[in-house]
Parts: sequence; structure tokens; C-alpha cells
Amino acid sequence: MPRIIVCPLSQVPTTVSTHSASHLVTLIKDRTRIERPSSILSERQLLLNFDDIIEPMEGMVPPSEEHARDLLTFIGMWDRQSPIVIHCYAGISRSTAAAFITLCSLRPDRAEAEIAQNLRAASPSASPNIRLVGFADRLLGRKGRMVAAIESIGRGADAFEGIPFVLPIDDGA
Repeated sequence: MPRIIVCPLSQVPTTVSTHSASHLVTLIKDRTRIERPSSILSERQLLLNFDDIIEPMEGMVPPSEEHARDLLTFIGMWDRQSPIVIHCYAGISRSTAAAFITLCSLRPDRAEAEIAQNLRAASPSASPNIRLVGFADRLLGRKGRMVAAIESIGRGADAFEGIPFVLPIDDGA
């Protein structure tokens, strides 16, 4: 069954191995050292380099429309035969935004609010980056519903690092 697994950077090797993932989305600032698990082919990893901010700040790279477009393109090429792992540094903001975007992209028949509620149920600490979600919302033609759905679940519980979690694609998430 195709699944999306979200985790922090510290859990990438274990998560990829445990779930036999074939694809990896890395959302992290380029000054953070990351090592791609050997089981993930280089063409099956998307690396998006930006800071976890929602407004432009001097010396930092905010999420952009190009980042959202690259994510959507990569997700469109995923064959869904094996799970995909999505991670950022803490597994709380950038990665949960990317997971939400992925589900909205793959399941245009599903209500954004329902997807957001399932995300919250799977991860009490999820605090999706609203800027990245906003760009994807426009690109997917969701007319602000993705942003509204994330705003409706609010900020997640405080945590230093998120606990890895699974979002199924075909059975209610």
C-alpha cells in the first residue's frame, strides 16, 4: 500500500529501512549535513533547500513557489509502488507541510479539511509551514482551502523533534 512517512532528520536511515521506502523528500537548509541512505537512488531524492520561515528574513531563504512546484513535480513522478519518506530537520513544519501538499495533490477528491484533520491525528506536533502550503494551494487550484485547512488545525504541540508517523494515501488520509 502506498504510504507517506514523515520523520525528522535523525530518523531518516531507520525510517527508510523500516518502511522499505523507495523515494525521499528532504526539506532542509543547505548548511545542514545530510546523507542519503544507500537504498535510495539519487534520482529518487528531492532536495529542497530553504529555511523554516514564513516571511522573508535577511540572510535566510524562505519557501518559494518554485519549491512547491518542484515538490509537486517530484510527487507526480513517484510510482507509489513503495513508500515515500518526507523529512526536514525536526519533522514538524516543512515535512508536515510537504506531506499535506502530497496528499492534496494525489487525492484531489478529498476535502482539504479532512486531510488536515488526519494529519493532526497522526502527529500532534505537526505545524505545517503555511507559506509552502500557500504556494501549493495556488498551484493546485485549491482556492485557499489548503491554507484554511491548516489554519483550522492550528499549531501543533510543542516538541523538539517530531515522532515519525505514517499517512496512508488510499484509505482515509
